[in-house]
Amino acid sequence: MKFICYNRLPVSEAEYAPRLGLSMHLGVESPDGFMPLNHNYGVLFVKATQDPVSRALTPMSLKKPFVLPYGEKFLIAAVRTLANGEDDESSRGCAVLFETADLVHYREIGLIKLADDYISDVALKECSCHGGIVAKYVCGGKTYRRRLSDDLMPTDDVKECGNLGKEYTECNIFGAYDSAEFEVSADKADYALKKLLTPKAVAVEYEKEAALESLADYRVTVRYSDGSCHKKRVDWESPKDGKIAGKIHVEHYDFPIATNRADPCVYFYKGDYYFIATNDADGNRSIYVRRAKTIPGLVNAPEKLILDAVTYPHVGGLLWAPEFHNVAGKEYIFHACTPKEFGDEQSHVMALKDGGELDDKNSWEAPRRVLKKDGSPLYEKGITLDMTTLESAGRIYVAWSQRQFDPIDLGAWVYIAEIDPKEPWRLISDPVLLTMPEYGWQNNHTLVDEGPFMLKNNGKIYLTFSSALVDSTYCVGLLTADDGADLLDTKNWEKSNYPLLHSLSKPGEYGPGHNAYVTDEYGDIWNTYHARPGIDGPRSSGIRRVHIGFDGEPVLDLLEENELPKGMERVEVKIKV
Repeated sequence: MKFICYNRLPVSEAEYAPRLGLSMHLGVESPDGFMPLNHNYGVLFVKATQDPVSRALTPMSLKKPFVLPYGEKFLIAAVRTLANGEDDESSRGCAVLFETADLVHYREIGLIKLADDYISDVALKECSCHGGIVAKYVCGGKTYRRRLSDDLMPTDDVKECGNLGKEYTECNIFGAYDSAEFEVSADKADYALKKLLTPKAVAVEYEKEAALESLADYRVTVRYSDGSCHKKRVDWESPKDGKIAGKIHVEHYDFPIATNRADPCVYFYKGDYYFIATNDADGNRSIYVRRAKTIPGLVNAPEKLILDAVTYPHVGGLLWAPEFHNVAGKEYIFHACTPKEFGDEQSHVMALKDGGELDDKNSWEAPRRVLKKDGSPLYEKGITLDMTTLESAGRIYVAWSQRQFDPIDLGAWVYIAEIDPKEPWRLISDPVLLTMPEYGWQNNHTLVDEGPFMLKNNGKIYLTFSSALVDSTYCVGLLTADDGADLLDTKNWEKSNYPLLHSLSKPGEYGPGHNAYVTDEYGDIWNTYHARPGIDGPRSSGIRRVHIGFDGEPVLDLLEENELPKGMERVEVKIKV
């Protein structure tokens, strides 16, 4: 099957910024030309460079990507640039190489030095004379070839040659340029398309006969284009002539479900659902809770104040990112607050009193600041926020976002540590870095990784997190580990090279991010997130079902129109006597 790789023209800083376009995008041949994958968003981003002393990151981008099918994998070469496409002195004369087995998971091999001056284009070819790989590149207006060793390092075999052997393809994909074709085998194409196209319902299967008394538990199976399925309830009508008809139930939520509410979290406790979020309406000076018997009931449920900026002398404004968590059988709210300004924002934990109610202000103890294992404050050279909990193999961890200001501003990075279950505001291990904003989608407009939240499924831990400036280009990335692994060992984590959720995922929802998950009484998983209803709209909360894809991984961009297209919603069964 024929694929293309390409860069994409930026639309604007707010809609699709230059450093997003300067990544490798993929398209696939279709009857109408080429069709973009991943919503026409980049799938391969180059890592930032890091100063070994200051640890400061310098964002990077790539241009002129080229894909070479090579055995059972693909080799990719590109020109590395500074974030917005300017020449990068550290990349002078170099190409950057990657490899992938499936066009979804990538490994950055690094730079290879091909010339002394800047190169403007690069391609890879299999060497017909000596075997192995030849790099062809343009430097100073001339084209050269250089044979690479088995470990892909340049040899001294350099020759000037006639042409690059790289043909750019006219492409109908919006914004695509410098697009180059390559062939993909049927099995690898099938996998890439399943991962990089949003699933869509394609068939409905159900038993054609059922007893009336079993209808409450009756489920239909909806099958999706990636091979996954989901069991759904039916909203039944009245029986007639020995039959009963109904409509497959698909929950509908308008966006937003709550205006000026960011960082939303829905929690189930003792038969009720609770909604909690950052309150942007009053400058983040209060936290309210909604309570209802169902998740849809939360949309119009009344709010009750549980924390404000005046009750406690050590808790002022900027009450951020509250989350309900159960730790060792007790309920807590993890949140951030400050008695002063932004630079003093720190993670805190608030415990529910025995017999207390989650939506009762007087049922909560005073917030405690999170401490290191020696009893000192978690961090004093910057801020900490967005703390969440993870549990695996009987160990309880917290992950949070931390931003160093002194001696220089590093941006926000996500850390993890183990905690004492009896005192969940106290670490019992040293913090370990999980992710820093090294890719273009993570450092767009500012360097930020924040808002981690765990979802378990299929023997895996999926830790989503949010990146970039909290504007219209905010997005959701993914870290994955095996459930039961030591989560403090960074080798046990894998980070996706591109985000799962972004502004191109759903038209009209800009900057989706800082999400959380809840499983309802039917076993369905829901993603709560905030986005903006318009580029400059207020941060507002939304909710969407988390679809589990064919490989067990969460799909966050399955929209209602793909959940069950029109014409597939009706069922009719014979009543079993």
